[in-house]
Amino acid sequence: MLIPVDWICMRSAVPLALALSLGTLQDGRGARAATVAAGAGDVAALDLLGKVPIMLEHRGGYDRGMFPGWVDADRDGCDARAEVLRRDSKWPVRTTATRCTVVAGDWLSLYDGLVINDPSRLEIDHVVSLKEAWDSGAWAWTSDMRSAYANDLSDARTLRAVSVASNRAKGEKDPSNWLPVPEDQCRYLGDWVAIKARWGMSADQSEWGRIRNVLRAMCAGLTVVPFEAKVSRSSPVPFVGTAPTSTTGKAAGRDVPATVTYRNCAEVRAAGAAPLRRGEPGYRSGLDGDNDGIACE
Repeated sequence: MLIPVDWICMRSAVPLALALSLGTLQDGRGARAATVAAGAGDVAALDLLGKVPIMLEHRGGYDRGMFPGWVDADRDGCDARAEVLRRDSKWPVRTTATRCTVVAGDWLSLYDGLVINDPSRLEIDHVVSLKEAWDSGAWAWTSDMRSAYANDLSDARTLRAVSVASNRAKGEKDPSNWLPVPEDQCRYLGDWVAIKARWGMSADQSEWGRIRNVLRAMCAGLTVVPFEAKVSRSSPVPFVGTAPTSTTGKAAGRDVPATVTYRNCAEVRAAGAAPLRRGEPGYRSGLDGDNDGIACE
């Protein structure tokens, strides 16, 4: 499946707190603010999720050393960590004479709502972790592409300055196993989906289903700022299912990938698709033990 390349990021240079033009926004301290109109060209988060293919995760081969550490891509003397700290501070940061060693600022750690002034209490999180990226497609990337992802400053959604505690709690988990505080969940999921689509990554069944369920239940109308795709990839490994770019099926009022295949009822339930009725995407007789036309009741 090819990820469209005609979504141009028009606002990637805007500071992080403003660049996320989502259906629900956060105020300066993380509280829920009023729903606002989507910007021109913004993409519905659920529609964008439909462009992320559902695949088994790639197993094995990951090593942190496969992704270079912080680099100074623009050769201004400041590496990616320093750039994110400078970008995400509410007020101009204070630095040493070298300009790139940040010693103070005013940051909001959106994952847990903490206000932090000491950069030593912050870590720069890859929102989609390097391990998750590897399992979702980066295993097939070139070393240059992995370096570009690990140090991506071209879209403010990829890297986030957050508290050490919240970053350690998140670790390498995907949204099926970890979400930030409720006030930040819609923004976080919008960013997650945008990153996966932008970099041509896949999602496993439970991850895709959990995101879809939360978006539908809590984030109605959520939109995502458009972007330019970094990867257009046809996967070299078989799909468990696919989420086509424009076609979705309906199952009891739910959007589901039109060609999704479930191995068992546990996967159906994890995706929030149970029960399946004959004729709906994903239904097959092997899941319908009593052959009554309803699988995984």
